[in-house]
Amino acid sequence: MDKKKFRVFIKYCFLMEKNTVEAKTWLDAKFPDTAPGNSTIKDWYAKYRRGEMSTEDKMILNGRKLKLNEIADTLKIISYHIIQGAVGIFVLSVGICD
Repeated sequence: MDKKKFRVFIKYCFLMEKNTVEAKTWLDAKFPDTAPGNSTIKDWYAKYRRGEMSTEDKMILNGRKLKLNEIADTLKIISYHIIQGAVGIFVLSVGICD
C-alpha cells in the first residue's frame, strides 16, 4: 500500500480519538507486513494536533506549496528525510542520483 493511503488510515485513527499505540496496533492487525512504524504514526499525529489536516507532504518555497515528491523528481533525489526544527524550519537531507 502506498504512503498516501496509510496517512488516510492514520488520520482516521486520529479522528476516531485512538492514541498512537492503538493506531499502531490496528494498522499492524490490518497490514502486518506493510504497516508504518511508530515514529511515522507519531509524526502524523503531531501534525494533526497542530491543525495540519492534510495527508500530503508539502513544503513552502517562495510562497508556493510544493509536494516533496515533485521536488525530489525535479532534483533527481532518490531519498529524503524531513526534520522539523524548534522554530518550524524544515531541513532536507537528501541522497542524490549520480
